[in-house]
Amino acid sequence: MSHSPAALSCPLDLAHGPQWPNRWTLAPLTNKQSHADGTLSDDEYAWLVARARGGFGLVMTCAAYVSPEGQAWAGQLGISDDRHDDGLRRLADGIRDAGAVSSIQLHHGGMRADAEVTGRPTVAPWADATRGVEELSTADVHRVIDDFVRAAVRAERAGFDGVEVHGAHGYVLCQFLDARKNHRTDEFGGSAENRSRALREVTRGIRAATGADFQVGVRVSPEGYGVSIDDATTLVSQLLASGDADYVDLSMWDVAKAPRDTSLDGLLIERFMDLPRHGTRLGVAGKILSAQDAAWCLEQGADFVTVGTAAIIHHDFPRRVADAHDFVSEPQPFPRARLEAEHVGPVFIDYLADNWDDFVA
Repeated sequence: MSHSPAALSCPLDLAHGPQWPNRWTLAPLTNKQSHADGTLSDDEYAWLVARARGGFGLVMTCAAYVSPEGQAWAGQLGISDDRHDDGLRRLADGIRDAGAVSSIQLHHGGMRADAEVTGRPTVAPWADATRGVEELSTADVHRVIDDFVRAAVRAERAGFDGVEVHGAHGYVLCQFLDARKNHRTDEFGGSAENRSRALREVTRGIRAATGADFQVGVRVSPEGYGVSIDDATTLVSQLLASGDADYVDLSMWDVAKAPRDTSLDGLLIERFMDLPRHGTRLGVAGKILSAQDAAWCLEQGADFVTVGTAAIIHHDFPRRVADAHDFVSEPQPFPRARLEAEHVGPVFIDYLADNWDDFVA
């Protein structure tokens, strides 16, 4: 296959579930648009369905909390309770009707949950008295694993094509991976094998509890958060070989970056592209802002690209690339009206304005 931008329009088969119509996936972007109880809002529905309409092959929700104590911010989507079901069903139907494959990202904040929002104690792989964080007991770890699995079953029942397990960005499953701080003495701490056990058991549990047509993805940080590149490549190798994951999504922040470890040559992406895949798909995310950026990722060996910023700016980014192989997303910042025209709701626009200096004019 040539890796001109035209290759991005080629369908992608996975071991389970529906074929993706192309190589474009929508990043699971925090948008804070859900109702206070975690139920779906009209603005969140409109944001996601517009991206399905705009040509993204896989449309993924923001991180959705699987346990009430795992909620990390106000306005976060929930998948922990029966009250969430109607909105999830509506969303799955809307994404499918607009032509995309649907996924919900499963999340637990752990140390980064917000007790003021949850009204519950914050729990994590280790205690931090200064922050009021309690250590999960071994039984609690198994309960959190079960909460991820139950959430996946809930997603399948609601009509989603799959889920993505959030094992990145320093949330609970990534916290277990942290070699600096996870000194647990049970089977979930200490060695690299033990530190990755919670993430691998979640993935295995979801695969076992869902049907043959249900897709399971995993998001991983390839470095940082107390995870060395060696540990990350070992984990990704295990996930690719396990048969439990249909795809692994590497959240790189910048696909063209060098490793933070300055003793390593080359680019970070090169550390992962040659790993044996065993039929599992491997994708990358981070500063993919043009047709050429995305095509370059396929040239490096990625099976798909995950797009965040450019998908906020252009709900139809994949379609624009298909129409013009030199397409580059417009430079920031943007007036609010321009973002509203892309089906970005007022709460989401406020979040972008508060967290990125140059996004909203």
